[in-house]
Formats: sequence, structure tokens, C-alpha cells
Amino acid sequence: KMIYIDPPYNTGNDFIYDDDFSMSRDDYASSSGAVDEEGNVMFDEEKWKQNSSASGRFHSEWLSMMYPRLKLARNLLADDGVLFASIDDAESSNLKRLLDEVFGEANFIDTIAVEMSTTSGPKTVNAQQGTIVKNVEFVHIYGKSPAFDKAIHTPLLDGIDSFDTHYSLWLNDDGTLGSLGEVMLSDEIVGAEIRRYGFSNKEKFSVNNMDKLLSVSDSAKSFIDENLNKIARIDRPPVSAMNQRPAIGYWEAFQTDHRTYFLTTLANGTLQALMPLSLNYRLSDDYKPRFGRTVIRGDLWKGFHQDMGNVAKEGDMVFANGKKPVRLIKQLLKWAHKDKTVTILDFFSGSATTAHAVMQLNAEDGGKRRQIMVQLPEPCDEKSEAYKAGYQTIAEIGKERIRRAGQKILSEWHAKRGTSPDHLPLVTEHSGGTPPDIGFRVLKIDSSNFRDVTRTPDELDQAELSLHTEHIKPDRTPQDLLFQVLVDWGVDLALPIREEKITAESTNSKGKKESKEYTVYWVDDTVLAACFDAAVPESLIHAIAARKPLRAVFRDESYDDDSTRINVEQIFKLLSPNTEVKSL
Repeated sequence: KMIYIDPPYNTGNDFIYDDDFSMSRDDYASSSGAVDEEGNVMFDEEKWKQNSSASGRFHSEWLSMMYPRLKLARNLLADDGVLFASIDDAESSNLKRLLDEVFGEANFIDTIAVEMSTTSGPKTVNAQQGTIVKNVEFVHIYGKSPAFDKAIHTPLLDGIDSFDTHYSLWLNDDGTLGSLGEVMLSDEIVGAEIRRYGFSNKEKFSVNNMDKLLSVSDSAKSFIDENLNKIARIDRPPVSAMNQRPAIGYWEAFQTDHRTYFLTTLANGTLQALMPLSLNYRLSDDYKPRFGRTVIRGDLWKGFHQDMGNVAKEGDMVFANGKKPVRLIKQLLKWAHKDKTVTILDFFSGSATTAHAVMQLNAEDGGKRRQIMVQLPEPCDEKSEAYKAGYQTIAEIGKERIRRAGQKILSEWHAKRGTSPDHLPLVTEHSGGTPPDIGFRVLKIDSSNFRDVTRTPDELDQAELSLHTEHIKPDRTPQDLLFQVLVDWGVDLALPIREEKITAESTNSKGKKESKEYTVYWVDDTVLAACFDAAVPESLIHAIAARKPLRAVFRDESYDDDSTRINVEQIFKLLSPNTEVKSL
């Protein structure tokens, strides 16, 4: 439903991905020569090239890297999905043209200008010399189709310190209209404060002095907060209320479109609606949220320079290369979809800020959003703090950040409720909720688990042919096989997987019964059962089939011969006829 990307900004110093991977895996491994602690081939620095601004193809190289990724992104989006792309002014216009081509100009939603810095520090010197310094970065927004426009979006709210003096009316309980200034002056406590600070004139108080009063009087602040539904301003009435005519100087409620409006008639006979101040007092989406007067945010997102002052500490991972504030991505999420179960993709995930934002928002509103983070193992600069801390690639930084951020989010969630991760049953009893899910699974792209066959059997000598009787590559683990099955079957890769040791009895070649332990993998209990052990006895097949999994998979080596395979199929038909059985 949502894709957020923060691609390289093409400053001439960042890396452009080399997409020419036409060489074979062995050739690539040989030319790279870099292997991580798990034996996985890593990219070396020769596989990353800087796109120098002196190059004649400076913009073209960058756009050629972006184009296929955006095409794929559009294909992955739901019809009512949305893509957000962060960028600075170096490639903003080019990226927008590219997005227009891929998504269609009609699906352009808006471009947000995000205030990421202020004219301070070193920028002040340049500004004083007349230079227009950069304070904003941009986020281009594109929908997959008009369906996104039709979806309901959550408005974001910025706090306003000043009092709106249009709110000068008071709704009396008897249906009459009064003056807010007169009511406040007549209040014993607030009135005394108004006179004490000299804000009254001839025993009258004007709301034009409200900001001055609120700055010095806690009593006045409390009075406003306690009477938000009685303080009102004039507004345009709904079309459906045009036939209503309340008495002049009175107000009355009017129900329409599942809403309640308050109407009045002016002295000149004009019908007007009355908007209570309560509709304008909400929790803001500022750096430090506060309950008070707000305004709905437009395409200028101010104040994110405050987040940037703390961004290096977010996630407890130092990563200085274009790290974005968690609040920025959280608020894009909040605005884009009211559905709290959506899946979010970030295929330039960097230090995994998007994953952090998704977990944080889920913890705050009880959502079940899911995220997919994609990051190539781009090497860390050897001079960087991350490299000195032992992180070889940016992908490693992202994984560690998700771990640390998740633990912190979970601890804060329990701290607010007075519960503990060690006493989870208390959570549902006392807080009415369940802890946020901070789990994640790391997957790496690899070649098939099966041997490549490049020659026909008559071209193979007997020794080579014997190698192909075992068609699964010898370095592959049962987990490798399991995940390939999950991918082939289209099973959710994030489902819980449980490994179980089952003891089953079999008959050996001498006719003697013996017991042996076999490993069975259960995906979400009954979604899939997998056993990749050799020579699986029928007693184990009976035990698996009795639990009625939706799918079951075994290796070809699990069967002694074709008759055993047929017996397995018959056992499932008898005990679990709806199970789909497959062999590798």
C-alpha cells in the first residue's frame, strides 16, 4: 500500500549501483573475492562506482539506475497504493519527470517541501553575503491510480501559539449568544486576572488582548480549555441547512450528514454556522506534540530541522549518510492510509529508518502494519564510525538498528503500562492491548537450491552422471530448502516457523525395528509441514498427516522407492485428504 524510498541524491559523492551482473555466480565470486562471516559473497568496492559530476552522463547514470526500480515499484503497489520519494534539488526535477513517465502525470499527488535545516551556523555566513541557502528537501508523492485519491487520508496538524480572535462568541445554555470577552470578565477568577494585568478597558475585555492574557494567566488558559464547546466563531453553513432560520441572536443545533452543526442568523438576515473552538483544539503533529489550537498542514512541512538535531541518535545507530527522521516517515504513513494493517516497502532502506517508524507507529496506535526493507550490502566507508564499530555493510547497520529500536519501543510500551516483558499476561488484563510486534526475519538473495544441468545425459560420463542423482546442492541447509518451498508455494515468509524433533519407528534392512529422531518444520502450525531427512518411515508420515497440514513437503531422498512415494500419497489421502503434498 505504501512505498517510501530515500535514494542516493546524486551529489557526486554517493554511490550508484552497478547493475551489470551478467557474469556467472562463480565468476562474480572470483572477481569479488570478498566473503562475510557466514560464507556469503559480499560486494567489494569495485562493484560500487561514484558518479562524478564531471562525467558527461552524470544525470543519465543516476536516472538509468532509478528507472527500472521505479517500474518495479509501480508493479508492486496496490491500486490504491502510494509512493513517496525523498530527493534534494540536484535531481528533483529529473526524478519528477521520471515519475511522471512511470506513474503517469495524472497520478501525481503533490510535492512536499520539508524544512530540514535553518539558516544558522556556517549557513549564516553565506546568507549574509546574499546567498540563498538550502533549507528544504522534497518528497514527491505519486498514486498507483485514482483509487488512492478516493481513499480517506488523515490530516496532519501543526500547533499554533496565537489565539484566533474570530472565536469571540459564547454559546449560552439557553440558546442565546453571548460575548466571550464579557463572560471571561464576569468570571470571578479570570475577571480578577484581567483587571490585575490591566487588560480591561471601561469594564470591557477584548479578545484582541487574549494572547497577552494567556501568556500570564494559568486561570485563563484553564477557562479556555474547559469551555472549548461554548466558544465559537462564525462560519459558512452547510448547503443542506439553507432552509433553516434560527432567531437573530440565538443558536440552535442542526443535524445533517451524520454531523451536528450550530446555526444562527445575523442581524441582516444572513444564515451562518457557528464553529466551536473544540473543533480546532487537537493534538498537534509537531516535534513536541501538544494539545491546543492547530492548523491543517499543507505541502510545507515545517520544523523537521528540530528532528535533524537528534537524528544521529535515533535508533541508537550512528549513520550520517542521509539519515531521515523517524517522525517524517511516521507522518507520511499516518497521512497515507487509515488502515493499520498495510504493508510498507523501502528498497533503499539504509539504516532502516522506515522499519523503525513502522514499529513506533504500531506501538502508538495498536496497528499491525508490516514492513519490507531491502538494502544491498554496500560497504561502509572505512573512515566512518559504523565501520570502526564493526559494521562492514550498510545492511548490517540496518539489521542492528531494527533490533535496538525494537527493544527500546517494547520497553517504553511496557513502562507506560506498568507491565513487564517477563509478565505478558498482565498486559491484556490491565492495558487492554497486546505488545507491539518487533520481530523481523532476514532473507538474502541466492541462486536456486538445485544443481544446474547444462548438458544432456548422453553427454555425461558415468562419474558425472552419479553426481546428478543428488539434484540439491550439497551446501544447502534444510532452512534453505524450506524457504524456497515457501517462495514457490506463495506462503507468507513472515509466518512463525517451529522446528520439532519427532521420534518415529522404522524397520532396518535386517527386519529389526529401531527408533530414530527426525526434524519436522511447522509453518504457522498447519500452513505447511516439511521434513527433509532421508528414508522417512511411514510411521512419521502418519504422525504428520494426522495433524492435517494444508501442505506437506519432503525430499525425493525421503522415499526408498516409488512404492514408498505412493504409500505416502495414500496415507495423506486417508488421514488428511485436503493436504497438498510435494517433493523436492
